[in-house]
Amino acid sequence: MPSYTLWMSGKYRSGGLMALPEENASAPPHWIIYIGTPDVDATVDAVEKLGGKVLKGAADIPNVGRFAVLSDPQGAAFAVFTPQPVEGDEVPPGGAVGDFTWHELATTDPEAAFGFYSELFGWSKGAAHDMGDMGTYQLVSIDGEDVGGIYKAHDNATPPNWLSYVRVPDAAKAANAAKEAGGRILNGPMEVPGGSWIVQMLDPQGGAFAVVEAPKAARAAAQKAAAEKPAAAKKATKKAAPAKAPATPRGKAPVRAKGAPPKAAPAKSAAAKKGAAAKKSVAAKKGAAAKKGAAKKAAGKKSAPKRAVAKKSTTAKRGSTAKKSAGVKAKGKAKSKAKSKK
Repeated sequence: MPSYTLWMSGKYRSGGLMALPEENASAPPHWIIYIGTPDVDATVDAVEKLGGKVLKGAADIPNVGRFAVLSDPQGAAFAVFTPQPVEGDEVPPGGAVGDFTWHELATTDPEAAFGFYSELFGWSKGAAHDMGDMGTYQLVSIDGEDVGGIYKAHDNATPPNWLSYVRVPDAAKAANAAKEAGGRILNGPMEVPGGSWIVQMLDPQGGAFAVVEAPKAARAAAQKAAAEKPAAAKKATKKAAPAKAPATPRGKAPVRAKGAPPKAAPAKSAAAKKGAAAKKSVAAKKGAAAKKGAAKKAAGKKSAPKRAVAKKSTTAKRGSTAKKSAGVKAKGKAKSKAKSKK
C-alpha cells in the first residue's frame, strides 16, 4: 500500500493517512476510529451476530497488523485492529499533547448503540450529563477511565458517526492555526462540563475532527509539577549528601580535598562550650554570693532582738544597782542624823 503513511506521535504510531479506495471514491474524506481487539476475526463474527455490518473483511497490513472495517446497527463506521508486535515498539501511554484522547458517537439510538459496543468490547457507563434540549451525554468508560461519550444526533442530514479529539495545549490557538491552513470551524472554542475547552472543525479536504484543551486546573497542576521537578531533584541531592563526614580508620588522619578550607567548626564549638561553662560558673558564684549576703542579712535581723534584750537587761541591772546604792546612802544619812540628835 504505497499510499499509506503512518502518523507518529513522538516515537509512537498513532494513526495513518491514505487515499480513498476506488470502491469508495464517492465517499467524502473522513477519519475513522480504530478499536483494539485481541482477535480481529472473532470480533468480525460477533459484529454480524449483533446486527452490525462488515464493510471490509479482515486483512493484514504488512509490518503493521490485522484489521477490518465495520459498522454498528445504527450505521456508524468504525474499524478494529490487532497490531503486529514490533521489537522496540512500546504501547503508547496516551493522554499527551498530539494524541487522540477522546472519541464520541453521535447516533440515532444511544441506548441501543451503547448495548452493542458494551457487548462487543466490554465498555461500561460512566457519568451522564444532562445537555438540556440536546438530551443526555453518556460517558463511556474502559477499566474505570472515561475515554469517550455517546449522545443522540439531532441533525438527520448527518448519518451516525464517530468524532475523534486530539489533545492540544490551547484550543483557541489550534482553531486559528486550522483556519490559517484552510480548515473550517464548525463549533467552538467552547467550554464543556469539567472545564475542558473544545473546537470541532473540518480539515481542508472535509474530514471532521476536533481538538480538546485540558481544564485550566489540570494544566496548572501539570505546570506546577513540571516546575517542582528541578527543586525536588535538588532536594533529593541534598538529602543524599552525608550529614557527617565518614568515620576515619584508627591510625589514619582524615583526608581533606585540595583547596578545601580546614574545618574550624569543632574548635569554635569547644570555645563556645568553654565560654558557656565560664558564664555558668560566674553566674553560679554570683548566685552563691548573693545567697550568702542574704543569709547574713537574715541572721543580722534575727540577732537584733537579742541585743535589744541584752541592752534592756543591762539597763535594768544598772537601774536596780543605782536604786540599791541610793537606799544605802539614805539609811546612812538617817543613822548619822539620829546620832547627832542624841
